[in-house]
Amino acid sequence: MGHKDTRYAGRARVLLSAATVCAVVALGGVWQSAQAADGVQQSAEGVTWTTKYVAPGVQVRSATIENGDARPVWTVTVQAPATSRLTGAATWAAVGPRSWADDTAAKLRTAGFAPRVETVRWPRYADTPHGDMGQRVRVGSYATQADAQSAATKITAGFHPAVTWTGYDAEQPADRENVHVAVIDPRRFTGTVEGTHDGNVAQRVTTSSVAAKLGSLVGVNAGFFVTSDADGVQGTQSGLSADRGELQSMAAGSRASLIIADGGRHVRVADLTTTVTVRASKAVTYQAQGINRVPGLVRDCGRPGASPSELPWQDVTCHASDELVLFTDEFGAPLPTGPGTQVVLDADGHVVSAGSRGGSVPAHGRVLQGIGSAGDWLTAHARTGQRIGVDEDVRDTNGKRVELDQDDSIVSAAPTLVTNGRNHIDAAAEGVLDPKDLSFGYAWSNVRQPRTMAGVDAAGRLILATVDGRQTDGSEGFTLEEAADFMRSIDAVDALNLDGGGSTAMAVGGVLVNHPSDATGERAVGGTIQVLPGRTD
Repeated sequence: MGHKDTRYAGRARVLLSAATVCAVVALGGVWQSAQAADGVQQSAEGVTWTTKYVAPGVQVRSATIENGDARPVWTVTVQAPATSRLTGAATWAAVGPRSWADDTAAKLRTAGFAPRVETVRWPRYADTPHGDMGQRVRVGSYATQADAQSAATKITAGFHPAVTWTGYDAEQPADRENVHVAVIDPRRFTGTVEGTHDGNVAQRVTTSSVAAKLGSLVGVNAGFFVTSDADGVQGTQSGLSADRGELQSMAAGSRASLIIADGGRHVRVADLTTTVTVRASKAVTYQAQGINRVPGLVRDCGRPGASPSELPWQDVTCHASDELVLFTDEFGAPLPTGPGTQVVLDADGHVVSAGSRGGSVPAHGRVLQGIGSAGDWLTAHARTGQRIGVDEDVRDTNGKRVELDQDDSIVSAAPTLVTNGRNHIDAAAEGVLDPKDLSFGYAWSNVRQPRTMAGVDAAGRLILATVDGRQTDGSEGFTLEEAADFMRSIDAVDALNLDGGGSTAMAVGGVLVNHPSDATGERAVGGTIQVLPGRTD
């Protein structure tokens, strides 16, 4: 949370009508314009964009979109009791059923408060109900967060109050949104685009530091990653990723991915799944369920054998007692220790050693770790000197195999935003909310947040975009629906949501250009997308 400061004074601004902001941001032919000098350009819809041409075929545009009619305030939301459908634990939700809302409002009035009941409708998701989601109960309108917090302390007697900024509500327009958009045209750009962990999947580094090190023209943060030791090794991806043609993590169910093929010459968005088969012989095989992660810990779930769910659940760590995990030589941290069996492979796949878990992955080698029955399988079938094969298979929802070579990379997150030029947000299928449990994913999906987005337009150009958020009187961010609307407005025909929140970052020429939401500044992340110059750029 913060207040307006001088960093926004120099940004291009325009006051928009009270209609949904994203519906009026469309740039039309602005992206079609020829190479020009850096400067300010206004779209047909009146939005003023500051443009920087960083290389032939690469442009970055920035704007601050304002709505002078928006009047957000601080308020107190009285939360509804709920039960997590995943864990069965008691929890709280911002939205509840009408019967609860009416009863709670009556109790608040009896206690001397003046509540209001607001109806919340389902966004335009492809796989959730339509119409009313439920009701929320709120008390008061306050000029400052401190005033709202003071009021919340008086709402006791069994109520569960939370201080809320109404500028994050999807039901009213945001008063300000800072956006940055990079467009990379493969027909004119002579460099490359790649998803990268900068040589170590088990580290966290800032997007701008990687961009500066690599001499990147543009860099943004990429997919979801582990942020806590309790959930695995920090920096490791919790979804599918591939660097220079090699899988570095497996998919958490069928979730949205950005396929960057031929160094960025061909880009597409698709829901992908992964299968990794370990072969002791043609007839003796075992399915691996992870790459470069702690055996038994499955961040975001979505793997066979995971408990309590084999389906994807955003920011939830599932567990498994029997699984095989592969480690590549980009895993730069000490290998996980504990019960089970470990097999070290050389560059040709021959078993160098077998025994207890630990140590490190040798250069150009791989390591297999098994727990439970997978450990027993390794003990029985992996002998020193024997060759162990590893077959990797990536497929889209049509069953088409995605072939990977040295010029290809994949980053993934969730959910899909746009498909074939239309909003197609499969929020429930990709595990970012649960229509049957409003305590899960509501704020992540339906409240304005900082977001990083990626897509492709009809001409095959890659679009990378960020919106700042969580900044009252600064920039409030997008809901998922607004993110989809925005990507369509800047000509994306297919798009997905990448990691957001405090991870959202865009660097141009190695310098951070957006304003991350963490109070400590730019967050160290687990992976990035970098636009790297060619020899003539």
